[in-house]
Amino acid sequence: MEMLQSPDFWIGLIKIVWINIILSGDNAVVIALAARSLPPELQRKAILFGSGAAVVLRIVLTFVAAKLLGLPFLQVVGGLLLLWIGVQLLSEEEEEEGEAKSSGNMMAAVRTILIADLVMSLDNVIAVAAAAKGSDLLLILGLGISIPLVIFGSTLMIKLMERFPIIVVLGAALIGWVGGETIASDVFLTDFAHANPWLHYAAATAGAVLVVLVGKVLQARAAASHKAD
Repeated sequence: MEMLQSPDFWIGLIKIVWINIILSGDNAVVIALAARSLPPELQRKAILFGSGAAVVLRIVLTFVAAKLLGLPFLQVVGGLLLLWIGVQLLSEEEEEEGEAKSSGNMMAAVRTILIADLVMSLDNVIAVAAAAKGSDLLLILGLGISIPLVIFGSTLMIKLMERFPIIVVLGAALIGWVGGETIASDVFLTDFAHANPWLHYAAATAGAVLVVLVGKVLQARAAASHKAD
């Protein structure tokens, strides 16, 4: 109880919540993209389960993030995985006007959310761990409070995607951008990246363009195949 009366505790808690607000924007986009093809009742469940499980996963990841980030090629693999997720989410065939949403696979959506959040949070959790200053209680409380923030952001993104389809493309591009950044941030490329500052932006741009182009090509093929049937 003495900890709860300490100003440092509340300052640390505010820092962690604020960090999560700032860093969870791309996670909310992933959740929205993964859940958008589900019926409304399953969307809510996927967002709730996906967000909650992702935060729990992030808590666990925080304790091992520093060591994980030191492994060469880990972020290369993670970045490639994000590029694949971005392509898959964008390449899903768009529904025809007036067509009801398919039942979808909620567990597949939750799995996509977890995998993407795991990769995208590798470096983010270090900032959260630093703000917690070794307090497990502060860490768990701060990340727990962030759950409704992510859920609200994801729900809002789904509504915006339904109204403005271009946001789906921009969201997939964002995932590709983060994927490129993740690859360029790998410890194996540290020296080269320091000597060539342009690498970070070049890799991020290439990732965004790759996801959009490949995703759109696959989407067009799926649409053509559907019409042929």
